[in-house]
Amino acid sequence: MRTNSNSNTFKWSCDFRYLLLVAALAFIYIQMRLFATQSEYADRLAAAIEAENHCTSQTRSFIDQISLQQGRITALEEEMKRQGHECQHLRALVQDLESKGLQKLISSTQVPVAAVVVMACNRADYLKRTIQSILKHQTSVASKFPLFISQDGSHPDVKTLGLSYDQLTYMQHLDYEPVHTERPGEIIAYYKIARHYKWALDQLFYKHNFSRVIILEDDMEIATDFFDYFEAGATLLDRDKSIMAISSWNDNGQKQFVKDPYALFRSDFFPGLGWMLSKSTWNELSPKWPKAYWDDWLRLKENHKGRQFVRPEVCRTYNFGEHGSSLGQFFNRFLAPIKLNDVQVDWKSMDLNYLMEDNYLKHFAEIVNKAKPIYGADTVLKANNINGDVRIQYRDQRHFEEIARQFGIFEEWKDGVPRAAYKGVVVFWYQTSRRVFIIGPNSLQQLGIEHD
Repeated sequence: MRTNSNSNTFKWSCDFRYLLLVAALAFIYIQMRLFATQSEYADRLAAAIEAENHCTSQTRSFIDQISLQQGRITALEEEMKRQGHECQHLRALVQDLESKGLQKLISSTQVPVAAVVVMACNRADYLKRTIQSILKHQTSVASKFPLFISQDGSHPDVKTLGLSYDQLTYMQHLDYEPVHTERPGEIIAYYKIARHYKWALDQLFYKHNFSRVIILEDDMEIATDFFDYFEAGATLLDRDKSIMAISSWNDNGQKQFVKDPYALFRSDFFPGLGWMLSKSTWNELSPKWPKAYWDDWLRLKENHKGRQFVRPEVCRTYNFGEHGSSLGQFFNRFLAPIKLNDVQVDWKSMDLNYLMEDNYLKHFAEIVNKAKPIYGADTVLKANNINGDVRIQYRDQRHFEEIARQFGIFEEWKDGVPRAAYKGVVVFWYQTSRRVFIIGPNSLQQLGIEHD
């Protein structure tokens, strides 16, 4: 019995050791799996941290780029708004051109003499009066003189009026660039006007390809023979390159100083106020067009370069614009009394060869030479006592101004040239019975006239 007991005890002990070994092996296996899992999780965690750091770096980079582009985005938004306004403007123009059949006009066999453009801004009442005056005489010659309205800015009444006429084409100049005057206290309007003129003339000469353009302002009425006058003037422009422009205006065209509706003159002084120029001349002027005061700029010798302007004795335009950018300067004294021609001159039958450069010098010299000279003081009184034309010589600008003031004509000079002067000579009618020639110190010599 004791032997069996010992045997059982030994067997149980072996079984227990075996179980411990199995348990140890299981424990070791579990520990190894746990270690492998932990290592795998640690690797994944490290990779995740690295990925997170990379994402953070990229996010910061994107944020920096966005910050750098914010200014550009703002600028692009402003540009988009501006282009939106321009697109709306262009759509309106396209609709207007289509409705008025401009393509038919361009494709017509009738070659226009000149485009006529009325420069407008914010005076709808003035513009309406001007358009009505033009259409009264333009309708019968519309194919020769296509009519345009060019508005500077977006005044709604002017735009509505411009688009309401089927007989004309409306253009709109939208200028968002701020104006910087060259001198303190200057009127900004003169700068905006100069920009508008350049834009409108570029449009008509380069976009619409007209060979000539007649420029009017929105406060003008035209004479009955306005278009015939400019058609004759177009021939002069083509034939004589010493003529820079044809004007419908005489600065001394007040009723008391004019008489002959057939008389034309050359002048070294740019008159403006209804004038025609050619594309070849604009090709020269456009690249150097001034920032302001474009009319006085054209009166500088460095710009007209000795070329002259043809003007009538009796004006073919009348300026009724008492209120405007010039604040009514000179209106009551010089503009209100202007005589607007009311004679239907047959310009087609007129021989205008005397206005060619070489012919005119001789023609004008003969007229001046026949005038009786007046010397000394009291020139007005002496002129009253002489039958026929008279001439009075001035010494310098101050002396000219004294004489001009006595008769009541324009006293102003620009770049050494009196208004309406040719070779320093200003001519006007006095009491409708005689012409007065106020002549410069070198005028007779320039005209080839021998004198005492």
